[in-house]
Amino acid sequence: MKSFPVLSEGFEIETEMSVHALELRMPVDEIETRYGARPEGSHSKLSTFRDGWRILKTIVTLYRIERPVLFFGGIGAFLLLAALIIAAPLVFTYIETGLVPRFPTAILVTGMTIVAVLSFFAGLILDTVTRGRREMRRLAYLSQPAPGAPLQL
Repeated sequence: MKSFPVLSEGFEIETEMSVHALELRMPVDEIETRYGARPEGSHSKLSTFRDGWRILKTIVTLYRIERPVLFFGGIGAFLLLAALIIAAPLVFTYIETGLVPRFPTAILVTGMTIVAVLSFFAGLILDTVTRGRREMRRLAYLSQPAPGAPLQL
């Protein structure tokens, strides 16, 4: 727990803890606890959609932070595919007539392609940063003595 950076509160913390444990390859165990009925007259503060939405946002945020190549590469791939679909009629028109009648569309396709490439390379750069951070967290985790281990002086 000493290597865990708490960034959220509420249900999101469970998602963060699970991702943190998985990325550092920590041993994980489940502990059964007793569950009792809610006292008479009390009501639950849980909301299926509100709490589910908060957890989903946390998952997307953690995915963006921990897997930037896939996140930003996916955005880049989507933009590039959309640019190719939009550009197809322009290319066919150019092949037939030698003219580009929809010049604003050509500019849009060019911009989308540039943003797609930039998004992919941003993901590559952020992946390098993420790997370094992950290694530092793993070293911080491994520097802690195991539970029940004798203290070394």
